[in-house]
Amino acid sequence: MKHIVKERLRTIFLGKRLEDAALASEKFNVLWGIPVFASDAISSVSYAGEEILLVLIPVLGMASFGTFLPIVAAIIALLGILVFCYRQTIDAYPQGGGAYIVASDNLGENAGLVAGAALIIGYILTVAVSACAGAAAVTSAFPALHPWKAVIALVLIALLTWGNLRGMRESAVMFGVPTYLFIGTMLLLIVVGIVRYASGSYTPAETQIVVSNAQDTLLFVILRAFASGCTALTGVEAVSNGVPNFREPAQRNAKTVLYAMAGFVCIVFFGVSLLINMYHIVPNEQATAVSQLAEAVFGSGSVLYYLVQVMTVVILTLAANTAFAGLPLLMALMAQDGYLPRRLIYRGSRLNYSNGILFLFVAAAILVLAFNGDQHLLLPLYASGVFLSFLLSQLGMVLHWVRRKGPGWKTKAFINGFGTIVTATTLVIIVIMKFLQGAWVTLLTIVLLVWLMHSIKKHYAAVSDDLTIPTIEAARALLLGGDEPSSTPAPRGKVILPVQTLNRSFIKVLNCASDFEGAEIEYFHVASSEEQAKKLKEQFAELGVRGTFVYEITHYRNTEEVLLRHIEAEHAALPPHGHLTVMMASLIVRNRWARPLHNQTTQTLIRRMEQYRNVYVFQVPYLI
Repeated sequence: MKHIVKERLRTIFLGKRLEDAALASEKFNVLWGIPVFASDAISSVSYAGEEILLVLIPVLGMASFGTFLPIVAAIIALLGILVFCYRQTIDAYPQGGGAYIVASDNLGENAGLVAGAALIIGYILTVAVSACAGAAAVTSAFPALHPWKAVIALVLIALLTWGNLRGMRESAVMFGVPTYLFIGTMLLLIVVGIVRYASGSYTPAETQIVVSNAQDTLLFVILRAFASGCTALTGVEAVSNGVPNFREPAQRNAKTVLYAMAGFVCIVFFGVSLLINMYHIVPNEQATAVSQLAEAVFGSGSVLYYLVQVMTVVILTLAANTAFAGLPLLMALMAQDGYLPRRLIYRGSRLNYSNGILFLFVAAAILVLAFNGDQHLLLPLYASGVFLSFLLSQLGMVLHWVRRKGPGWKTKAFINGFGTIVTATTLVIIVIMKFLQGAWVTLLTIVLLVWLMHSIKKHYAAVSDDLTIPTIEAARALLLGGDEPSSTPAPRGKVILPVQTLNRSFIKVLNCASDFEGAEIEYFHVASSEEQAKKLKEQFAELGVRGTFVYEITHYRNTEEVLLRHIEAEHAALPPHGHLTVMMASLIVRNRWARPLHNQTTQTLIRRMEQYRNVYVFQVPYLI
């Protein structure tokens, strides 16, 4: 009864379970792919210009506005280069994974792990920065909420997590419409602002600016401002990372989204920056640059002013949605390769990588609390990791074309080679300019993550070597006494051995069950297809052990629930004074740091089965 109530609550909160066959319909077309994969890049226009001015104004004062637009233009030109380069990545690597796959395939394991670690950190920071920037937009409109900025950011992240747990298609529709509304609102702001300025109906107020006695050279200041503004380019790689999430033709749809993203960013970023320059907007702690701009164009307290603020909050929140679309897929690919915990591979009830989504929620929430919801403190950690992944991706693509040749390979290699030079130069600028402000933290974290992923891979490889049985003959040799009678008294009842694969830990369970002389033994398997179940059934037939092989097919990836329903049905069918015995392997891990990588499913099942009075659960330990 309890699991029925739990299933109903899950349906209300997350929606009905989806079959494996529904995966194709859950993928994105161009219309809904744009808000999911482009919202990060589009949203950065709301704070990238402000970050540039925060560097320029304390040193140059009002002269900053003469340097501001050229820096913006340079960043937009860099965006164009990256888009052209990532177009080639989509064609060459339609399986997704972006920089991780490209670097692993062409530069080797360590380069791939560095790229993967950089992307993981970048995606986590995307969620944290976007939520904090969204909270800043709220507190700009309602200053009384400023002490609650971190809490507001956490609420925004929680809403995004819930939306993504409901599934890819629902999250696209849920968050897609507001993205288009933001674009429309920004275009309205740009048009009205330019018209007002051109007609002379608005004159910028005289602003008193305190200029510090900085000893920095002009070039140094410009480079540091450029490094700050490069936050506008985060999210460009998300489309190439998530190609498998698009409907067929996936590559063409992904490239269309990439072009649309670049177009929207160019128009909105340059338009907003132009207005900031015209209206001499000076950032301050109480109000964001966009908030001041909307106030100057539409008037303080006007409906359109609050519409801009609301839409800014929405798009900044949705920028985090790009990370929710990209990171779980990336982590699933890395988990398949053995570098991250296996549970990240499995899709949830709504065909999403729910464990990756929950990981992203927890990691981003920790950052928001640690930095008290201040996006300005988080931003220096941001761009260095992103551009490191850009560099490895472009360098990997150069080697890809050189090695594989093919039609037009020299032109393609030249394009990615130019992208390599540009991204390498930008990375050096960002690291030098932002090193002491926090870039060193990102670089150190990448090194630690690479070490951790190597350790996980080494551990899983050792476990696989320990558990794997090469042939049925080898499995038969591990059985104790075959089918010969045992002297152990026969228990009354039935013994169920859940089995997913024939390995050494299961053979130990089988040997233990063979002592139950005279008991009915059932091998219960949950499969996703008939072919998978029949293959395992044939292995048991070749093994020649006593007992019945039973299997059930599920297309909902709910292996644990199918097993528990079977146990419940068998328990209900027990005769008076009868009992049911369930025997399961439990891996005993010598390395305590590796223990969280194992037995999570086993422990969950055991806790659930302990609720039944006449069900005995045995854990058979297997040391690894």
